[in-house]
Amino acid sequence: MTKRANIFKAAGAAVYAVFVVLSFFYGYAPGKEIGQNFISFSLAMLKILPCAFILIGLFEVWIKKETIEKHLGSGSGITAYFWGILLAGTSVGGLYVAFPVAYSLYNKGAKLGMIFAYIASSAICRVPMTIFEASFMGIKFSMIRLAVSLPLVVVSSMLLGGYLEKKGYKITKKR
Repeated sequence: MTKRANIFKAAGAAVYAVFVVLSFFYGYAPGKEIGQNFISFSLAMLKILPCAFILIGLFEVWIKKETIEKHLGSGSGITAYFWGILLAGTSVGGLYVAFPVAYSLYNKGAKLGMIFAYIASSAICRVPMTIFEASFMGIKFSMIRLAVSLPLVVVSSMLLGGYLEKKGYKITKKR
């Protein structure tokens, strides 16, 4: 990362902090709400992320690379998408847990299309979220939404993954 980018990030964070502090000081309601939302979101993340990162670390150690390559890699076929959706459906913590898991899967040999399917599925079909949705919107609505969403996720993931693999795209570590 360049010095210029670091300066812009630091300046943005400083402006945000000054805005929130001044909002509390002068009683500006939208700014106070922004600050309270930030604190609430940060506390929610602090409750989930440590446990999630411990589980991701255990996943790194316990699951062999050969297993991931066999079931989620380039030779796995359409079943990789089934396993990716199943894994995403049982995950907890939303997308801020799904991205580190996806990166770990990729490093262990999962194909790009499956990674995209995993991330998209973790956004739309987690079991706790689906149960919550069904309790408010009804089971019929939830089943129709999943029946429409999941095939679209698989098809778009296959297309995007195939396109990027043809182009030689690789996910690299940011330095």
